[in-house]
Amino acid sequence: MTRLNTPPRAVVLLSGGLDSATCLAIARDMGFETYALSVAYGQRHAAELAASKRVAQVLGAREHRTASVELGQFGGSALTDPGIAVPLDQDNAGIPVTYVPARNTVMLSIALAWAEVLGANDIFVGVNAVDYSGYPDCRPAFIEAFERMARLATKVGVEGAQLRIHAPLIELSKADIIRRGVTLGVDYGLTVTCYQADDDGRACGRCEACRLRAAGFAAAGVADPTPYQAPST
Repeated sequence: MTRLNTPPRAVVLLSGGLDSATCLAIARDMGFETYALSVAYGQRHAAELAASKRVAQVLGAREHRTASVELGQFGGSALTDPGIAVPLDQDNAGIPVTYVPARNTVMLSIALAWAEVLGANDIFVGVNAVDYSGYPDCRPAFIEAFERMARLATKVGVEGAQLRIHAPLIELSKADIIRRGVTLGVDYGLTVTCYQADDDGRACGRCEACRLRAAGFAAAGVADPTPYQAPST
C-alpha cells in the first residue's frame, strides 16, 4: 500500500545526550517523520536512556523504541566494564578507554533493520568528528563506508533504494551544535551527556564528556542547564 501525502520516514539514533537530541531536531526540521531508536548496550550511564524517552516525546518522535544488545558482556570499555575507571580531569591521548568496541556499527545495524521494516530510506546519527573523544566510529570515512554497506546488505538496497546515513553534526563544533539546537527549540536541560551520571541524571562535571559539553555551552554563549552532582569532600 502506497503512503500518499505523508512525510518520508527516518530512524534517528537517540542516546538521550546533547548531540543525538540535536540530530533528532534536525531530522524533524528537514521534514522527516522521525522514529527514535535508543540502544541499551550495558552502559554504566543508563540515565541517558531515561533522558531519551523525554527527548523523543518533547521533540515529537512518531515512535520511540529501545533495543537491547549486551555489549557489556564483553567489557573492554570504561562505559561497560565496572572494573575500568572513567578518566577524570584529563584530556585523552589516542583512543580513550571510554571507546566501546563496535558500538556505532552495532547501533547503525539495528537502526538499518528497523528502517527497512518501516520503509525508511534515511537514518540519522549524531556522531561528531570535531569536539569528540577520538573514537574511530565517529569519522566521516566510517559513515560513508556504512552507507555503502547498507546498500549492499539489504533487500531494499539491492532493489534500488538509495539508503542514506545522515551525520549532520559530524563537522560542527560543540558550540555550533548547541547554537543549532537552540534555534530548533531543543531543551538541553532534558539531556544527559555525562559518562557516569547518577540515577537522577546529574553530571559529574569531570569526565571528558562533561568538559566538552560545558566548554560548548560557554563558547556558544548559552547558559548551561546541566544539573551537576555535589562535589565530593
